[in-house]
Amino acid sequence: MENLSFLMVPFIGCVLLILLHTYFGVHVLERGIIFVDLTLAQFISVGAATAIFLGNEASQSIYALVFAVIGALILAFSKRISKFVYIEAFIGVLYIFSFATSILILDRTPHGLEELKNILNGNILWITGKDLITMFTLYTIIGVFQFVYRKKFMALSQGEHSSFIWEFLFFLSFAVMLVNSIKIAGILQVFSFLIIPALIGKITTKNPVQILLRGWLVGIIASIAGMIVSYKFDISTSSLIVAFLSIIFFIILGIRMKQKYVCNQ
Repeated sequence: MENLSFLMVPFIGCVLLILLHTYFGVHVLERGIIFVDLTLAQFISVGAATAIFLGNEASQSIYALVFAVIGALILAFSKRISKFVYIEAFIGVLYIFSFATSILILDRTPHGLEELKNILNGNILWITGKDLITMFTLYTIIGVFQFVYRKKFMALSQGEHSSFIWEFLFFLSFAVMLVNSIKIAGILQVFSFLIIPALIGKITTKNPVQILLRGWLVGIIASIAGMIVSYKFDISTSSLIVAFLSIIFFIILGIRMKQKYVCNQ
């Protein structure tokens, strides 16, 4: 019972992460910019690394937020940039630049390697009740904003509408979410929550609501399995959750491929 009580707070944190990240994942898949989350998260981590380098670790979130706004501004130009270069190539260059810059900055700090590991992996098992309240408040605000303007944002993602201001607002809300998510769960888990549940939903149904529901269900199952195994065997929680999500994806993909093959016979 004590163990279950300990895992309850991180489990709720995972659920909050899954709910909002899967939604944004649907948009990311629709836009065809799969690695934008990884890139934006890594760009935001440059802000956190800068705070550590300057000795302002208590202000990491502020520095990260500044870089989140800059990153959102850059990505708001993505459709214009795509007229000159493949947008995935641009996003890849931005990711490499951000990753290299983070390493260069953290290399000049006393515990740079450990800090880089924390940024990548996070540790959701140690999330506090205060963190949970902050997450719930922030994600609710972002979720309500996205829901109210869902038709406008989906039109943007499907290429049916073009507006720099609304593109910026979309990526800004996305980036602000990531500032908190990276701090709680790390880049790897954040990326997996964004892409894999939405991808699983998308290969099993075309209905947008069903995509979200199935993505949420798979994400919750993988989170439960990952946290229990992590707690019992003292293994990296984020890595386990990512592994479980990936295994579920490969299994479902294999089933869908087999079904397709049988239907074509």
